Amino acid sequence: MAGTDESMRGRLDRAFGGVLWLGMAAALLLVVLPLAAMVWTQVTGDWPRLMATAVDDAVVSSILLTMYCAVLATAIAMAFGLPAAYLLARHEFTGKELVESVLDVPVVIPHTVAGIALLTVLGRHGLIGAPLADVITFVDALPGAVAAMLFVSFPFFVNAAREGIAAVDPRLENVARTLGATRLEAVTLVTLPLAARSVLSGAVMTWARGVSEFGAVVIIAYYPMIAPTLIYERYIGHGLAASRPVAVMLIMTCLGVFLAMRVLSRRLFAYDRAP
Repeated sequence: MAGTDESMRGRLDRAFGGVLWLGMAAALLLVVLPLAAMVWTQVTGDWPRLMATAVDDAVVSSILLTMYCAVLATAIAMAFGLPAAYLLARHEFTGKELVESVLDVPVVIPHTVAGIALLTVLGRHGLIGAPLADVITFVDALPGAVAAMLFVSFPFFVNAAREGIAAVDPRLENVARTLGATRLEAVTLVTLPLAARSVLSGAVMTWARGVSEFGAVVIIAYYPMIAPTLIYERYIGHGLAASRPVAVMLIMTCLGVFLAMRVLSRRLFAYDRAP
């Protein structure tokens, strides 16, 4: 009887493992199929145009500008998001649920709506744009693209950092304080290093979301032209054949960045992996 039960458990375990791998295959197919089809079609169908696109100054500049704006947006998100994430993870206060809900709104609203909202505030006659008109310009300028990327990606960083900080036992901070550390030192030397994986993950997702943004950017800062806007313009003006090579270039660039970040993350956090 015991042998029969053990054999049954073994079959159930193997079946469960098969379901897991089937789910993984389905997930990969969902993502890989459209991307691979586009890349394969471009490489096999019009390789010369892809090579020409790779050395096109307008394409290269737009991709580099996209990366740069996303990095700036991520840096700002980290500067403001870490304090917010810490407060949300460690403190209970009146209206906390409302604050969390408000911070999540950019994830769910249409990004054209986000662009209009930003234009209302940062436009030449906006609440912030008008007083700062002589100092900084947001409309059709790099700061506008950064602001749009920041607005739509900020929740990704705050939520990831909050979860990472909440997972760190607050008693560790208390121990550091009993040993003479200030509150700031306890947070920066104990909590943040232990939550670093989540913070880094949130930063990467924030950067990635910024790179992919189009709707908000195109409303407030059509120029200078980032990669998603350039792809849209070439598709509208010249069709699929002109826009697809730029899309392939952006995909390959982002894939390279993600692979590099995965390798770096694996090496940086090798200490907390089980032996």
